[in-house]
Amino acid sequence: VQLQASGGGLVHTGGSLRLSCAASGRSSSDYVMGWFRQAPGKEREFVAAISWSGGSTYYADSVKGRFAVSKDNAYDAVYLQMNSLKPEDTAVYYCAADRNSRRTYTGPNYYARGLYGYWGQGTQVTVSS
Repeated sequence: VQLQASGGGLVHTGGSLRLSCAASGRSSSDYVMGWFRQAPGKEREFVAAISWSGGSTYYADSVKGRFAVSKDNAYDAVYLQMNSLKPEDTAVYYCAADRNSRRTYTGPNYYARGLYGYWGQGTQVTVSS
């Protein structure tokens, strides 16, 4: 699975952005899809994930209620809608796909970097105060 993330940019505090992740090679509809982010000097951290069926979503506590992950199977795309952005959301955002297709896991597994075997190149999100 090849992944291409886009949609990053510069916004003010309280603003919104929608990140997109386009999949090619294999359909993203068959995979758990995740979003991670990495700020300068910090470890890459989990942001959100969506089950392969699209029926379940998972969020880091820091973004719960502000971000929403969704899939559009018709376009083989995954989105991350980010609202009420804060300066601490500034990071490079990466989309990722499960290394296995059509797998269902218990909740904590969706947060683990090791679950994801395919990664996009990242898109920069900068939130100014």
